[in-house]
Amino acid sequence: MEKSFFSQMEEKILKFWKENKIFKKSIEQRDEKKSYVFYDGPPFANSLPHYGHILQSVIKDIIPRYWTMKGYRVERRWGWDCHGLPVENSIEKELNLKSKKDIEEIGINKFNEACRASVLRYTNEWRAIIERTGRWVDMDNDYKTMDLKYMESVWWVFKSLWEKGLVCQNYKSMHICPRCETTLSNFEVTLEYKNIKDLSVIAKFELIDEPNIYILAWTTTPWTLPGNVALAINSKINYVKIRIANQDEFFILAKERISVIKEPYKIIEEFKGEELIGKKYKPLFDYYSKDKNLENCGNGWKIYPADFVSIEEGTGVVHIAPAFGEDDMNLRKENNLPFIQHVGMNGRFIDKVVDFKGMEVKSKDNHQTTDIEIIKYLTKNNQLFSKEKYEHSYPYCWRCDTPLLNYATNSWFVKVTEIKDNMIKNNQKINWIPGHIKDGRFGKWLENSKDWAISRSRYWGAVLPVWKCDSKKHESKNCENIKIIGSIEELEKLSGQKIEDLHKHIIDKINFKCEKCGGTMKRIPEVFDCWFESGSMPYAQEHYPFENKEKFEKNFPANFIAEGQDQTRGWFYTLIILSTALFNKPAFENVIVTGMILAEDGKKMAKRLQNYPDPKEIFGKYSADSMRFYLASSPATKAENLFFSEKGVDEINKKVLNILWNVYKFYELYSDKLQNTNYKLQANNILDQWILAKLNLLIKEVTENMDKYKIFNICKFFEIFINEFSTWYIRRSRERFKLMNGNNQQPLIILRYVLLTLSKLMAPFTPFITEEIYQKLLTENMPESVHLCDWPKTNKTLINKGLEEKMDLTRKIVSLALAKRIENKIKVRQPLASLKIKSQILNFKNKEELLELIKQEINVKEIVFDDKIKEEIEINTEITQELREEGIVREIIRHIQQMRKKAGLKPENKILIKYFTEPELNEILIRNKQVILKKTRAERFDFEEKTEQAFNKKQEFAINEQKIWIKIVI
Repeated sequence: MEKSFFSQMEEKILKFWKENKIFKKSIEQRDEKKSYVFYDGPPFANSLPHYGHILQSVIKDIIPRYWTMKGYRVERRWGWDCHGLPVENSIEKELNLKSKKDIEEIGINKFNEACRASVLRYTNEWRAIIERTGRWVDMDNDYKTMDLKYMESVWWVFKSLWEKGLVCQNYKSMHICPRCETTLSNFEVTLEYKNIKDLSVIAKFELIDEPNIYILAWTTTPWTLPGNVALAINSKINYVKIRIANQDEFFILAKERISVIKEPYKIIEEFKGEELIGKKYKPLFDYYSKDKNLENCGNGWKIYPADFVSIEEGTGVVHIAPAFGEDDMNLRKENNLPFIQHVGMNGRFIDKVVDFKGMEVKSKDNHQTTDIEIIKYLTKNNQLFSKEKYEHSYPYCWRCDTPLLNYATNSWFVKVTEIKDNMIKNNQKINWIPGHIKDGRFGKWLENSKDWAISRSRYWGAVLPVWKCDSKKHESKNCENIKIIGSIEELEKLSGQKIEDLHKHIIDKINFKCEKCGGTMKRIPEVFDCWFESGSMPYAQEHYPFENKEKFEKNFPANFIAEGQDQTRGWFYTLIILSTALFNKPAFENVIVTGMILAEDGKKMAKRLQNYPDPKEIFGKYSADSMRFYLASSPATKAENLFFSEKGVDEINKKVLNILWNVYKFYELYSDKLQNTNYKLQANNILDQWILAKLNLLIKEVTENMDKYKIFNICKFFEIFINEFSTWYIRRSRERFKLMNGNNQQPLIILRYVLLTLSKLMAPFTPFITEEIYQKLLTENMPESVHLCDWPKTNKTLINKGLEEKMDLTRKIVSLALAKRIENKIKVRQPLASLKIKSQILNFKNKEELLELIKQEINVKEIVFDDKIKEEIEINTEITQELREEGIVREIIRHIQQMRKKAGLKPENKILIKYFTEPELNEILIRNKQVILKKTRAERFDFEEKTEQAFNKKQEFAINEQKIWIKIVI
């Protein structure tokens, strides 16, 4: 692929930055005492970067560049997320491992080392993409969550929370991934939901003391029925006993839910729910009711009251399986119900469930399979009242795409509920962009915070630093001694061993003597949730508190972070949990939340669909600056979705970069006339006054919005300014530039000043083109790079609102007049006699400079103020012979100027012109010869007989249906 001009230019700039260590200089030139702190959320390096990462990188580059230019020292350290299920899942696929059992068979040591070898697999590709976008970040001094020092700080965080009483071990109902065989935290569960069709049943539970009378209970999880130990009703609502026509069976359900009965029935009796309390029923599956070893068996298979039973859906009767639901578990604790866990952590029925043993309860391939088998069993044993399909949103594992199960298990928790109020208060101290996230998506999530399950029954991660005594005391009771380790030094003293790695396959071999009973203290098997590690990043990247203590404490919280909207329930959340728990502060002061980047058709970007262009191709075809500006100006910077469009990048390339570069190229045409760059700005011309007013207003608006982190607004300011700079200031100033001399260089001085200032303002957004322009304007006593410059300051005295309003009105009149020309099919190069303007729409009758601009722009000889005209403006469309002739001359001058431009000539280059045309047109040219010579910088304008040697077809064109041949000689 042939690279564009801008792309080639950018590669040269990258080389310049690298060779001259500009990034390093930008940091070192700023005082350490004036720090601006940025935290970079660590990505996984076991997969390639995508457009979402590029969007984040653009934002993470714009803000630090800005604050650097504002005089702050902004260190930018890259990080890698190395642990957790994403890494494990990829290695399981590579090694063809299907379960935890397979992992343990090949050995945890082999598995973990394979994980270690894989986590930085694509670092070179990441570096290439990140550097090509123009992002400045220290990838040589990166931090990794698998580093010894990082993991030690994670231990310190955990022990600090333990000492504050904010960590506990508990048995709760949580979501598990049966394939990964581990728990997920409540916010991980929210990361992946799918709409699926499932089966619900109404089962018949026959009362023991009342044959042929059945309690009807509804469930959406038929696979949990073998674990049923009770039924729950609401004692305050009304229930009915009914009889269906032509049947000998009676059914009990809530009166308000009687609509579930689809056959003719008769109500036999009505009563309050409290009358059902204590009644016993026959288990549907009799695997456990006669088990003498089952605790509290006598309390099982009875009806209990529960406030959570409602009449919103179902039958008003809830089947209770304590191992598979939070409400069920709570009811079990309140009433000492037996606990049955008929499904293993692998999501399969245990052997005791003889009719279904080994079956997956929620298969990834077909989530209805087991429920169908359960329904067949119920039907065969006259226990099914009805079944139906229903569609609902169901949680899946965010990494391996397996249906999750609600499952009671043991886990270590951070007591988030105890610090929730402080978290909510700390959230109010954060500046969220967009602002609605604070009290909306994030605020509401905080209000509903639950305790955070931080332990995982996995292998590749920072291990929980919890050691327990394995000895038995008298009467077969365990020694309850628990030791929480907070540092490597502490573990080395206790164990007498040198610690050089904190991973499971290494650290699980480290034991020490129990202080209480003399037994052996062994580490518990769990590892940390990788979100706990990333939430510890502010401390762990600095190896706090073991190193950099003063530096960290002085610079915490961070000034700025940025990530995607999904991190409101991920990294943003874990950061604020741990910072509140440790210091009762937010971990960051400002955050930009981005939306999701989708393919142009609205689908998720996917390689297999080939529905998005390769970023490297975009960089080559257009430029990184175009990509950066496109993303920074997109709705994605306001937490909205962006449907990525290559046309959008192309449009930015044309409307922003190309126009800006053409403005510079116009300056370059005259730049050798600038004799001295030590000058004072003297804006005597109204156009100069206007562009300086617009520039200083731009500085003010950009600075105010950058201080508020509102990137989206700023791109619009730049786009408008560049357009006005080119299409109004430059175009209307062309003649002034041509007439410059040694005594009058103000147009060039002002143009250079505006270009320099604009380059500094845009440098954080488009670092390449601004560097190129700056380098071409560079003189002695200037910093060697635009990115080493200070941020421009607003000169309020140059802001002129009145002039801006008058110029806006001037341009409005021009726009109206040009529209009239189009309406009458008259080209702009054709002069007209006059323009009439209603005086009340123009409040500057005596502003000759503005009136002159109007005359030049719409090509009229005279402006007349007339309140009698019907519309705001009128143009005189009568074209005299004199006007017609002037229009022809203008057309020929324009054509010759285009030929000069195509030949790459500068304004001072003289030319000779030779032409041939018809007699009538020739007479016009002879009469206007001096005008043509002056306007085209020609020394001669000669008629030459047309021959094949004199002219060719390419030199032919027509004016008012008359042919003319022109060539220029340099």
